[in-house]
Amino acid sequence: MGYGCTTCIGNSGPLPAAVADTIARNDLVACGVLSGNRNFEGRIHPLVKANWLASPPLVVAYALAGTTRIDLSQDALGTDKNGDPVYLRDIWPSNAEIAEVVQTVNSDMFRKEYGAVFDGGDSWRNIEVSGGASYAFAEDSTYIQLPPFFEEQYQGNRQNILAAPMLAMLGDSVTTDHISPAGAIPLDSPAAMYLRDHGVAESEFNSYGSRRGNHQVMMRGTFGNIRIRNEMTPELEGGYTRSQGQSEPQFIYDAAMDYVARGISTVVVGGREYGTGSSRDWAAKGTLLLGVKAVIVESFERIHRSNLVGMGVLPLQFMPGETRKTLGLNGDETFDILGIDGKLEPKQLLPAVVHYPDGKQREIQLQSRLDTLVEVEYYRAGGVLTYVLNRITGEARQ
Repeated sequence: MGYGCTTCIGNSGPLPAAVADTIARNDLVACGVLSGNRNFEGRIHPLVKANWLASPPLVVAYALAGTTRIDLSQDALGTDKNGDPVYLRDIWPSNAEIAEVVQTVNSDMFRKEYGAVFDGGDSWRNIEVSGGASYAFAEDSTYIQLPPFFEEQYQGNRQNILAAPMLAMLGDSVTTDHISPAGAIPLDSPAAMYLRDHGVAESEFNSYGSRRGNHQVMMRGTFGNIRIRNEMTPELEGGYTRSQGQSEPQFIYDAAMDYVARGISTVVVGGREYGTGSSRDWAAKGTLLLGVKAVIVESFERIHRSNLVGMGVLPLQFMPGETRKTLGLNGDETFDILGIDGKLEPKQLLPAVVHYPDGKQREIQLQSRLDTLVEVEYYRAGGVLTYVLNRITGEARQ
């Protein structure tokens, strides 16, 4: 049902309870067909693992058939009222029919719908506002909160990263949707617990995408996709990890907050094509807010790499031929990343030390993916936001 973001980021609503229970109880591979641009596992619904992209008419055809296990070029979609088979070719519009509909489209339709778009509806016009030059953040809002990106702990990166444990160790092709899901908020997630504690009924949880103005929700959802797999907890699917020295798994968010409370910086380790998919800003913002200082992978998707730099998180790549597997990592190791306290250059090789739980250590080099001089400046400042603020306040002082 629906179109656009309704389906593409999981806003098409819940499945019937009996269907959801059957899928979960039997670990079924439920399938979907959508006319969107993302077909990641669990994207349109957490319980729908396999998704195919198709044109809108084909979405309707598969909906009529009720299954993806069909050859639309040969198999019937169903039967008519007389019991005769109906094929895709029988319902597919002709070029003449399409042309006839196109002729009905005119500029008056757009003027009617968009002519007063900036006036807003009654609900918008009736919102009580306090006025003033800046927004008055309401502390009890679960949708919009004052973000912490300008706070002191996020300003400046000039210290080496020492004894940093892994918050997560991930595989290849980890998407921004794995890192920061945009769909429905699972009822057993840290974000759900936060919303319940703030008096939000489960029926009003909405989605991560709709609550992206509240960092408290979004950081709880970071690395929280129910389909993400952390190799530190191979027995579990979803946003779980093991804290250093702990045997019991816990939510990645909880482990991150424990590290932050103890003043311990963390790193995320991954494989190839880290950050593929849509350019989701919260995949970088949430990483920062969880206390992650560096992401070390085999290769990055270009926009997510840039977003990490923009939030002051250091993107690093293993040297060719070196991976989490060749280094024998299992999640119990810690990293020293050195050279940050010196002069940084674009694409610089930084020395690093991997400390193993048995007391052994291994010296390696990591390729900095601060690719340009301005990216070095962004990182030094703590990200683009603080860089711009420093420029503005510096010019004001002058």
